[in-house]
Amino acid sequence: MNLKDKAIIVTGSTTGIGEAVARRCVAEGAHVLVHGRDAERGAAVAAELGPNAVFHQDDLSDLDAPERLAEAARSAFGRIDGIVNNAAWVIRSNLDTTDAALFDRAVAVNLRAPLLLIRASIEDLKKSRGCVVNVGSVNGYSGESKQLAYSITKGGLQTMTKNLADAFSADHVRFVHLAVGWVLTPNEQQLKIAEGRPPDWYEHPPPTMVPTGRMTRPEEVAAVTAFWLSDQSRPFSGAVLELEQYPFDGRHPKMVGEDESPVQFNQ
Repeated sequence: MNLKDKAIIVTGSTTGIGEAVARRCVAEGAHVLVHGRDAERGAAVAAELGPNAVFHQDDLSDLDAPERLAEAARSAFGRIDGIVNNAAWVIRSNLDTTDAALFDRAVAVNLRAPLLLIRASIEDLKKSRGCVVNVGSVNGYSGESKQLAYSITKGGLQTMTKNLADAFSADHVRFVHLAVGWVLTPNEQQLKIAEGRPPDWYEHPPPTMVPTGRMTRPEEVAAVTAFWLSDQSRPFSGAVLELEQYPFDGRHPKMVGEDESPVQFNQ
């Protein structure tokens, strides 16, 4: 019960990583504000989690949504001890398809909303000496060519995490950024099928990208998130954790069937 009686806001928590985080936090003793756009699904998740969970429906592209989220948590729990900025618009786009409207929406949901939610909650977090976990992506380092707008927002989220960790260290408010790799969420499963992969694609993932042979589960990301929300992770702040199955920077993946025998060069 490492989160006993803590009040946590988890955005985008009606499915995928966010739902797994909400479930883990409740299991660890926290009160959780479940958030999403789908009222039926959100109410079902909150009901299943029991009396320690309350659902708040909102669209984070709305400029005032973050303030409403913070106020909903105060109204329900009387305090805010932690925020998990998990919600994101995962959109395929490249230079040709990233027009102003698409870019503005990606920034609004993926970057502006987390910033404004922190801004709306910072006095509460100072009182509770709370923690913010920003769920980013390894795409924030560069990203695929078809994920231009998404990757830009995740890079900005990482910079924001470090900036705020420095700015509020003396207030004992901590910030951590999770650069998450490939995770088997329901949305990812369906997206890959829509892009032409077979229904059981995740049972045979490419070994260069999933070297363990089993894709990372949302529950595994949730376990890391819960640790950082807890007092067990004090006093550390400003960390960027790459949650991937291999070293990300500078990696040269071994191809399947590649010969590892020494190579001799004649001089």
